[in-house]
Amino acid sequence: MTSGEQGRGQEQPSTHGGGSGGGGDWQQDVLRELGGGGSGPSDAGTHTGAEAEAGARAGVGTEGDAPGPHVGGPHAPGAVLPDASASPDAPPSAPGAPDGPASPSPIAADRAIDEPVPERPAAPAVPDPAPVPAPASVPAHGSRLPAAPAPESSPTLDPRLLLALGRPLRGDSVTRRTGRALRGLTSSAAQDVAEQTRIAREVQQPVTTGRVVAVTSISGGVGKSTVSALLGRTLNHYRHDPVLTLEADAALGTLPVRLGAEAVRWTCADLASVLHPSMRLTDVTGYLVPVPDGGWLLPASRGQVGPPLDMTAYRKVTLALRRYFAVTVVDCETLPGEVARTAMDTAHARVVVSPATAEGVNATRQVLDWLARLPHSALATTVVALVSGTPDALLDGKTAAGHLKEAGVTVVTVPYDRHLAGGGPIRTDLLAHDTRQAVLRLAAEVMGRAVRVR
Repeated sequence: MTSGEQGRGQEQPSTHGGGSGGGGDWQQDVLRELGGGGSGPSDAGTHTGAEAEAGARAGVGTEGDAPGPHVGGPHAPGAVLPDASASPDAPPSAPGAPDGPASPSPIAADRAIDEPVPERPAAPAVPDPAPVPAPASVPAHGSRLPAAPAPESSPTLDPRLLLALGRPLRGDSVTRRTGRALRGLTSSAAQDVAEQTRIAREVQQPVTTGRVVAVTSISGGVGKSTVSALLGRTLNHYRHDPVLTLEADAALGTLPVRLGAEAVRWTCADLASVLHPSMRLTDVTGYLVPVPDGGWLLPASRGQVGPPLDMTAYRKVTLALRRYFAVTVVDCETLPGEVARTAMDTAHARVVVSPATAEGVNATRQVLDWLARLPHSALATTVVALVSGTPDALLDGKTAAGHLKEAGVTVVTVPYDRHLAGGGPIRTDLLAHDTRQAVLRLAAEVMGRAVRVR
């Protein structure tokens, strides 16, 4: 062993006082540095491996450790780091005591005797941060969409009324179904298939931009919402692109019930406040009601009496949704409402629903005369749906249709249907055969006019 190795081997850590050796009393140097004063080799700001080990045993960090609050500044040497795990109200640890259950080392004892260290001040109590309220609705694509409070979902019908509906009736009676089956044995099946194919092609005509079809009437309770629901379902059945049925009548309309929606949430006015150009189809459909047979529904109310839909919101919604849906069937309010007049004036095609009564046909003829006076050719893109609401109609259907055709429009007669007359959700499989044919023809006439408009 060399003389230097013998000197290092003879060095023993002393508790206090001076000492001799090749490097001096290194424990005393550490204590002086931790106290912030004194001179010696350790004041140069460097530590040997033994010093770091001693500091770790004493419960304090070396110069490279994260400093704590100190009078001399946040980075002053000798700053003591408060225990982050301790409670703000807990009493400070004893001077020189290590943070933890370990027993104090001899160096910590020397520090308490020779170099008194002031007690660590208790960390100030930090108030709990105010809770951040979660957004009521999470719009798609993060912050790109405006946040809006999500409305409460409301059932379209009271559950007790759903039980009172009972079993829905078929549109055709047993006698009529039997007679039609017998007539089918003698008729030309090829001719019927050709006619159905021609009508289906009319309904499936491609569109370059979204088409809007407005449905209205001169009075309520004549079957306007029923015709809108039938049109929306027929178009969705035959077309392969998205179809929307929009309710623009906030007077507690029956469109959601007729389409089979169990509950509604977002209304047309609500959607107008959250629409954004960056929204995609998947974003928009999150605010809509999916129809059981396919397609989408946007109601005008949540089954409560509220303010009517204003013209600005209607224009914004219809113009924006034309980007996402090939056809939008709008169930308008009755004429001469402001939204109804706007919808009839701006739509690509129009359907005026007329009851098969003398006063109903007479009022519908006045509406047709008003459409003829519009600046653009609105009458050329209008179809009249003559709806019979009773099996014992007193007005002759051919005479009524002829009176309306004199205005220059096409008239499609929708016969009486027991399934439609019973109310409640519409099931297309229960509709009468003549009703399905009439609605299919109505959809073909509407699409033929809507596509021709540029």
